[in-house]
Amino acid sequence: MTTDTAARTRLISRIADTRIQLVEHCTQLIATRSENPPGDTEALAQTISGVLGEIDGLELQTVSAAPPIVNLVARLKGAKPGRRLVFNGHLDTYPVGDPALWSVDPLAGETKDGRLYGRGASDMKGGIAASVMAMFLMAECRDVWSGELVLTLAGDEETMGKLGTHYLLETIPHARGDAMICGDAGSPKVLRFGEKGFIWLEVTATGKAAHGAHVHLGDSAIERLNGALEALFSLRDMEVPTPPAVAAAIDGSKVVSEAISGDGETEVLQSVTVNVGLINGGQAPNLVANAAKANLDVRIPVGLSVDDVETQVRNLLTPIAGIEFDIQRRYEPNWTPPDHEIIRLTAANCEAALGEPPVVTMRVGASDSRLYRMFDVPSVVCGLTPYNMGGPDEYILLDELYAVGKVHALTAFDYLTS
Repeated sequence: MTTDTAARTRLISRIADTRIQLVEHCTQLIATRSENPPGDTEALAQTISGVLGEIDGLELQTVSAAPPIVNLVARLKGAKPGRRLVFNGHLDTYPVGDPALWSVDPLAGETKDGRLYGRGASDMKGGIAASVMAMFLMAECRDVWSGELVLTLAGDEETMGKLGTHYLLETIPHARGDAMICGDAGSPKVLRFGEKGFIWLEVTATGKAAHGAHVHLGDSAIERLNGALEALFSLRDMEVPTPPAVAAAIDGSKVVSEAISGDGETEVLQSVTVNVGLINGGQAPNLVANAAKANLDVRIPVGLSVDDVETQVRNLLTPIAGIEFDIQRRYEPNWTPPDHEIIRLTAANCEAALGEPPVVTMRVGASDSRLYRMFDVPSVVCGLTPYNMGGPDEYILLDELYAVGKVHALTAFDYLTS
């Protein structure tokens, strides 16, 4: 199908007309609680269903593998059969925390000084609002595009997505597509085409108890655990054969991406990282500990596999007496080629919306895009820059909300008319 230039021009005009409505939708989403824990997303799914229900011919479906986690799928068909583009997002947010630490009502969606405040504004109710508005705008011009536009909204992304996006991809055929755009927290100046993998590792040490004054009669599990952790820190030195296209994208994005995500991101994206998140052990200061345990988060860059890292963990820990380990969660590093069509189209529309070209790189943290890539769906993350994400006074920039809404709508149009 050849792009209808006049229809695209009309779409751009309509995007400009929807700024107030976009903010109103985002405010409505913020006002509907969906904190995880407890993970109850039913009310938010119903709120969005009510908004999307105004679109004639839109198919809506709520899906739940384990209430109160509720997912939502919306499906819009074009003029004739064709490709399917998916917008993906998550309904759950971090908890509000102590409201007294906020300078605004965390659920009011207050706007001031060019900002929109509220829990989940950046992660990711702003991105959802942008995708919802794109659905409305694409419905208005459905006579000029082919295929389908699908919106999948998951209820449990903050707890790894097993009952959310992963469940939808396994059970709802049209939740999959030929390409996917995720509006999760990030920045329209930095498009993300891949994510590191990870393993969650539990290391258990056993020893021999004794009185703290008679250490010669005991064997400290804590000291054994300390030795195991020191060994595991050497995972950071693993050689990483990063694919050239990925390395070039990461290195080329450094100046822009690190200005947003912090110095050191470029190195972290291309190396194994090890974080000891939990440690416990022993009973009293004057007792030699007979048991100790640590839980670690190990992130794996593109170029290595989970098996590569698990093998090295085994080689490091097996020789240490009294040490056992268990890998509790795992998934592989994943990426879409940086020059894929969906990334090129998204980048072109970001440049038009922002007046400068975005950079394209990997993502340090996880998003549900990894699940789409597991199902062989090329994916890109284009969302809003997070400010105070997860903390008091979380906010987004209104101008950026408008820009992301424009990018989502125009990229959908370009993809489904090409």
